[in-house]
Amino acid sequence: MRILVVGGGGREHAIVWKLAQSRHADRIYCAPGNAGINELAECINLKPNDIDGLANFAAMQKVELTVVGPEAPLIAGIVDRFEARGLPIFGPATDPSRLEGSKIFAKDLMFKYNIPTAEYWPCDTPEAAHQAVKDYFAKHKETGEKLVVKADGPAAGKGVIISCCEEDAHKTVDDLMVRRIFGSAGERIALEECLEGEEASIMAFTDGEKVVPMPPSQDHKRIFDNDMGPNTGGMGAYSPVPAAPPHVVQEAMDRVIQPAVAAIRDLGIPYKGCLYAGIMITKDGIKTLEFNSRFGDPETQVILPLLKTDLVEIMDAVINCGLDSIDIEWREEAALTVVASSGGYPGEYATGKLIEGLDKTVQSEDCMVFHAGTRMQNGQILTDGGRVLAVTGLGRDIPSAIARAYAGMRNIHFEGMHYRQDIGKKAIKRTE
Repeated sequence: MRILVVGGGGREHAIVWKLAQSRHADRIYCAPGNAGINELAECINLKPNDIDGLANFAAMQKVELTVVGPEAPLIAGIVDRFEARGLPIFGPATDPSRLEGSKIFAKDLMFKYNIPTAEYWPCDTPEAAHQAVKDYFAKHKETGEKLVVKADGPAAGKGVIISCCEEDAHKTVDDLMVRRIFGSAGERIALEECLEGEEASIMAFTDGEKVVPMPPSQDHKRIFDNDMGPNTGGMGAYSPVPAAPPHVVQEAMDRVIQPAVAAIRDLGIPYKGCLYAGIMITKDGIKTLEFNSRFGDPETQVILPLLKTDLVEIMDAVINCGLDSIDIEWREEAALTVVASSGGYPGEYATGKLIEGLDKTVQSEDCMVFHAGTRMQNGQILTDGGRVLAVTGLGRDIPSAIARAYAGMRNIHFEGMHYRQDIGKKAIKRTE
């Protein structure tokens, strides 16, 4: 089988890595890929938003499975266009992808179908948003509640900002809606009450009817240790999550993920692909933070190494509405990913820095390096993005996975390299 993976980050490297293990995978292409993916697949010079170019390539090369990593091409309609040409593709169509493409659409759907979530206020203009901010902090003057400000559109995982005071919230509104730091994603925004608790990411495979959860994971969004500093695309993750034991996952399935799949089905176009639910585990039960219409990043880098079942067979079952005919098995181990970023990220950063020591972190069953922002030049691997690479370690428990991941990361060096030192500490603390 010929397979095309769309994207070029750490998530896509993990997907290519897992697909390459399939007995069905004869040849894998990746558009555009990166230096690490290039060792497993043929990287082609097509961008994820070049939907016509990708479809033409898939047709010409007789690609039998296309897997979409990033959200942008899904929201732009890549699945609809591929299906119209009879090209098999894994991922939701344009309408279902609105679960991620519009925070306001997702919140409206959650309220309509009684999916637990925070109270929110949609805002179409800066003036309306500033008034809503003023009203919120006046109402919570005594309790000092925080306010969450969300860009309505996708913003590479950085469009959710927690404001601790009214002044910060007004500035964030202007950043999103006036200065447009995330472009058109800030045309509309949603204000939400700030929930307290511990977060977990729960992804699931679905063919529009059957829904099968993956093990829960926990992302670390902030750039610095102890969840300090600005949000990023994700600086690390681990699985399993002590805060999300099986009964919590089942509650998320029953109250969040399955109702969302049913709600999308009611709209007329079944949701097929991976559905990601970010949840907050509060003292009053779980609440839904957001939906994503694809695999998470860096969650994928910890989840796929735990998968025992052939990923090609799972994706084929999803596409052909046969997920109920396949048993999906997982390794009963722990996995932990640490992300290394360029100096200055998530702000301005330099690229083109030589990456050294990759050969010392040998790819094995228990330690993997997934490239994100890298490129090959004159036989050397250079940095080419904010998040540069990730090291994933597997072990019998979280402490063992931590030891393997950080041992691998300590072998790698590039100028300005930064990574958090505390990934997984929440899990250890909760276990203790």
